[in-house]
Amino acid sequence: MLLTYVLVTPARNEAHLIELTLRSVVEQTVRPLKWVIVSDGSTDGTDEIVQKYAAVHSWIQLVRMPERAERHFAGKVLAFNAGYDTVANLDFDVVANLDADVSFENDYFSYLLGKLSEDSRLGLVGTPFQEGSAATYDYRFTSIAHVSGACQVFRRECFEQIGGYKPVKGGCIDHIAVISARMRGWRTRTFTERVCQHHRPMGTAQHGLLAARFKNGQKDYAIGNHPLWEFLRAVYQTTKKPFLIGGVMLVAGYVWSAFTGKERPVSRDLIVFYRHEQMQRLKALIMRRHRMAQTNESAPIAY
Repeated sequence: MLLTYVLVTPARNEAHLIELTLRSVVEQTVRPLKWVIVSDGSTDGTDEIVQKYAAVHSWIQLVRMPERAERHFAGKVLAFNAGYDTVANLDFDVVANLDADVSFENDYFSYLLGKLSEDSRLGLVGTPFQEGSAATYDYRFTSIAHVSGACQVFRRECFEQIGGYKPVKGGCIDHIAVISARMRGWRTRTFTERVCQHHRPMGTAQHGLLAARFKNGQKDYAIGNHPLWEFLRAVYQTTKKPFLIGGVMLVAGYVWSAFTGKERPVSRDLIVFYRHEQMQRLKALIMRRHRMAQTNESAPIAY
């Protein structure tokens, strides 16, 4: 038997993209018990589009949050929490945080629910996302333990154990949740047999591509990335568009945060846990590269 699930979607001015998400969920072979879409002060017609679908599908509900001038990730958490409060009294096994700018195949959720059914220690699952024609990460060389924030599917017990999402203005709310789940002893996993389409480049809702790279460096510092790991991550990013400058901006954001004494919104225990994971992964990557060199193989490594 598949597990039962609910969806919560914070949406802020997503009128040009949210219908793609609405169509994808409506066409699922296994639909949610409830889907709460929280309009986070939208002013662009998002509410009207959602209401059109809610009028036809009784399991879709629109919740309206007050308008606010500032756009930040803490606001997204507050919107999610408002949606979660709406479904908290329902009897469900799984809750998914779904972005309002993604689309996917009609068996997307039945597939992920099946994975959770098969392994009781899986606390959080998801899939890679793809932006346009760009390839997803090669998951032979990057961690499948991280789950993208585009769609995070939690076992309810896991989600409530970690205390839900942490309202951090600067972001990393999804990343902190993934690490917190592993700290609690849950397994987290990205399954590469499915993919979701992300229709807005990550981190560019308010910023251009270079500014987004700088912000990513700040986020990496905030969650405690090991300095050696961050350096290697920046080196790798120089091989991706925008070439060279992208990696420079990434490390600049990290270094700027360190020199200005930027406060980290996570516990020391989480930083120690996460850095240990990174060093273990780095050792494994070095050993893999060594074996590949001995057999004259070559392949990129993503950080």
